[in-house]
Amino acid sequence: MNNTPRKQVNNVQKAMVILTMLFGFMLTAQQLPQFTQYMYNTISVNPAYAGSRETLNATLLHRNQWAGLEGNPRTNTFSVHSPLRNERIGLGISYINDRLGFESTNYVYGDFSYTVPVSGEVNMSFGLKGGFTNYNLQNPDTNDPFFNSNFNSWTPNFGAGIYIGSDRWYFGASSPRILNTDLNDGEFEALERNSYYGIAGFVVDVARNVKFRPTAIAKITNGAPATYDFTASFLFNEKFWIGASYRVNDASNFGALMDYQVSRDFRLGYAYDLPTSTILPYTGGTHEIILIFEPRRRRGGAIKSPRYF
Repeated sequence: MNNTPRKQVNNVQKAMVILTMLFGFMLTAQQLPQFTQYMYNTISVNPAYAGSRETLNATLLHRNQWAGLEGNPRTNTFSVHSPLRNERIGLGISYINDRLGFESTNYVYGDFSYTVPVSGEVNMSFGLKGGFTNYNLQNPDTNDPFFNSNFNSWTPNFGAGIYIGSDRWYFGASSPRILNTDLNDGEFEALERNSYYGIAGFVVDVARNVKFRPTAIAKITNGAPATYDFTASFLFNEKFWIGASYRVNDASNFGALMDYQVSRDFRLGYAYDLPTSTILPYTGGTHEIILIFEPRRRRGGAIKSPRYF
């Protein structure tokens, strides 16, 4: 039996999915990427989080979205933040590289926070974020009759946020990019739209060495569908997290994640997502790896209690 027609149909379907994905992203370019392990990467969306870990925190994350598709989204992030000697002030810097096909977006931003104690256990922080967004579009096919444009631009932007919480719960609201930037040059439309984030979570003891932590994040962008992530995970012996996640938007995802305290100062995490949309047959899912360096500080000769957020 000749399977050539069926193969051709599958190739056409796959090509249509890729084209739809590429042009869909191009129409709303320069939007901050989404992360399954958002609870460990809060600094990327809320500057008030800077210094909240009460010690130096360096986080490296790699996300390979829709693995198996040519030109699929790939994101790399690196952030560092820490409180100063005056522990009410926190400073941080973050870099995000987000690639999709022949377009790339780079975010280089600094963060400042100021913390006000509300009670002996609760702190409230206010934060500011400022920096630059770089949008780069390079089409390697100079013979493309539909799209032949190379573009590179740096634009400034700023954001603000508030973060309040204790060792057992937290809530934050922020807008990491307040300015709307339109880079439309006639051949394509590149927009950096204002987005609003809400993030919350808490942790409870369910057994002697087991804790339960539900978290959620909401993203609302002008002119785009709202996105909601819900995650629930368990912590065993203060070392090993394991849980599940669900994202609600125009392309919902189910996911699983785990995180392990490799040593006193290093943590390693992994997350895997599967989309529920029509793209599912063409991808091996989304893989996300995170590495966190966080030296545990001492208080009065004893190591401080671990932070859950």
